[in-house]
Amino acid sequence: MANSLAQQVALVTGGSRGIGRAVAQRLAREGARLVISYVCNQAAAADCVSAIEAAGGAAEAIQFDVADADATATAIAAVAERLGRLDILVNNAGMTVDTLLLRMKPEDWDRVLAVNLRGAFSCTKAAARTMIRARYGRVVNVTSVIGEMGNAGQGAYAAAKAGLIGFTKSMARELAPRSITVNAVSPGFIDTDMVQRLPDTVRAEYLKIIPAGRLGTAEEVATAVAFLCQPDAGYITGQVLGVNGGLYM
Repeated sequence: MANSLAQQVALVTGGSRGIGRAVAQRLAREGARLVISYVCNQAAAADCVSAIEAAGGAAEAIQFDVADADATATAIAAVAERLGRLDILVNNAGMTVDTLLLRMKPEDWDRVLAVNLRGAFSCTKAAARTMIRARYGRVVNVTSVIGEMGNAGQGAYAAAKAGLIGFTKSMARELAPRSITVNAVSPGFIDTDMVQRLPDTVRAEYLKIIPAGRLGTAEEVATAVAFLCQPDAGYITGQVLGVNGGLYM
């Protein structure tokens, strides 16, 4: 797939670290010009841009909060106007507040859904304006195996990620007539900061239920995202591609 995305512009939200960073670097290796969004970690975003440029790619970082619909619309419209196009959107930005139902604060519930679910809605709506005019686009939403199987203490996160699957399927139907595909990648337990913060005993329990017997890598998720972003993937839409080591519950 070398240079298969040449001349294309890709926006990866939450692209400064973890899965987002791996996705940005992979799409850059395929020839895309990367725009990486971040909320507060400017140093991490700059480091990702530097890594892409050091490898011969083109990238830049922009700051906005996907939970802020107005800021999101303004930022994405500015990207499309300045670069002349927006071909790929990867809705990766996410967060979680993990706690049991009776301890969950309404404001924490709202924030998790605002970032993980409403953020994808706002970004997709803004990007679709450009993609519809171009009659081409690739949207990939990063959901989670937690949205499919649920998990105690992650009610808000599971609800948001499950909602993202429904949103993906609906937008796939809505945008297909304009040659825009909308798919989701559903990572299982991936070796990122979020999982590394878990106690060793909890990680050991997760490993017991993963048929592959190991955690996945951010690069493996990025490979799946890159596949769905290819021009040749134009007849694949509304799908949820699991990257989970066989963890189907």
